[in-house]
Amino acid sequence: MGTGAITQYVDVAQIVLYVFWIFFFWLVVYLTVESKREGFPLEASHTDKRLLPGILPMPKPKTYLLPHGGSVTVPNDKVSPQVLKAQEVQPWGGAPIEPTGNPMLDGVGPGAYADRADVPDQMLDGSPKIVPLSAAKGFSIPRQDKSPIGMTVYGADDEAAGPVTEVWVDQMEMMIRFLEITTGAGDAKRQVLVPINFTRIGRNDITVRAILARHFASIPGIRTPGQITLLEEEKIMAYFGGGTLYATPDRQEPLL
Repeated sequence: MGTGAITQYVDVAQIVLYVFWIFFFWLVVYLTVESKREGFPLEASHTDKRLLPGILPMPKPKTYLLPHGGSVTVPNDKVSPQVLKAQEVQPWGGAPIEPTGNPMLDGVGPGAYADRADVPDQMLDGSPKIVPLSAAKGFSIPRQDKSPIGMTVYGADDEAAGPVTEVWVDQMEMMIRFLEITTGAGDAKRQVLVPINFTRIGRNDITVRAILARHFASIPGIRTPGQITLLEEEKIMAYFGGGTLYATPDRQEPLL
């Protein structure tokens, strides 16, 4: 037997299998620990504030450099400013919760949102990514497509909420993100943004099934005209998400 000829007396396939098992076990442990950089440690419940790190330990803090300056270190001890306005329907841990306030604004269930940064999403050059069409250079609605500007938006109750006055485009993804509409009358008149995902554009009008016409007046607003932050995006999307369950009482009832 020549020097180094180990395959004659060693089961190479079995060794490779064992190495793979060890590697795969390490990979599962590594990914599980790394996944705890956000959202952990968990709170036992909204009444019992005990922190639950889980079976595996928390990862060591790691600092990430952000593309447009600054950094973020995770995990950290940052606490969400949100106050859960809901209560458990039964007196035991893990029971379902029901909202106690306005569920469409209070971040409950499908209306929940993450505490994203309160700054605009940015292009590679640092400019805002989502802007009104009138401020987006080189963007326009094709002539063969019907522009939603001027169309009336209707809620799930088939009542008019208001006309579309502008569309907001994502300059990086090259698509419409929001429709800006005027809702209310007199001193109560507001400009609000409606996510394009929740609209159904017809030949002459636009329908939103997530909320009713009267709910448009309470859509979370934006702080700076012509500019929307990541947190504002999150709250607007959550409002419509909450409407899919809480806009009418019958939506919360079982189908059968």
